[in-house]
Amino acid sequence: MLLLVVACSGPAPQPGPEPDPWHTRIVATTFWVGEIFDPTAADGSQVTSAYDDDWLEHYGGCDGVLLNGSCETEPRTAANDYFPTRFAPRENPFYLDLPFDDVNDDRAFAMRGQVVPWAVQPEFASSATDRSVSFLKNHWVRIRSGDRICYGQVEDAGPGEYADARYVFSTTDERPANTRYNGAGMDVSPALNGCLGFRDLNGENDRVDWQFVDSKDVPPGPWQKIITTSGVNAHG
Repeated sequence: MLLLVVACSGPAPQPGPEPDPWHTRIVATTFWVGEIFDPTAADGSQVTSAYDDDWLEHYGGCDGVLLNGSCETEPRTAANDYFPTRFAPRENPFYLDLPFDDVNDDRAFAMRGQVVPWAVQPEFASSATDRSVSFLKNHWVRIRSGDRICYGQVEDAGPGEYADARYVFSTTDERPANTRYNGAGMDVSPALNGCLGFRDLNGENDRVDWQFVDSKDVPPGPWQKIITTSGVNAHG
């Protein structure tokens, strides 16, 4: 067998920067559709989200169990793909939030065209000044905890901060600006809590690594059984 070796002149090409950098050792808490953890706070309810004023209705109900009229979380297991045990959701139960509300927060809205990496794509570039379009909602995120990797879609904003571009779009692994909830930089759904094997059902001590990922790079898994495609729903 003849082996052909081709010599090339010039320096060897160097790898480019990581297109979707990892954010490492980030505290991740758990939240769920229908949760009301502080009825006196403007951001204390998950009946609505930053992008959907009717989140509970569109999702299909409490993403957990109703106990004495209160929507509480529940353990999720691989036995039913980490889906809710009491009802069939209408949207993806693998959801999360990040502290950048690019629709309602004036600071985030003003800078989104410059800081969101995919803002230059035609479908977003033409909507830079349109609050009825979110650059974050439904975008995919890869999340790693130990040897587990799961995927979810951004469906809300938080925790604690709503224009933390320095952290959310960092290429140098910046820490979240939020100081509440043990400095959490992400909330994940009960499905992601179970998929990632969190130690706490509803705690502030689990840590993850995460990065944005294009939809074409999301592998098959329970996170693709229902994919959320709905846009911004704001009553004004």
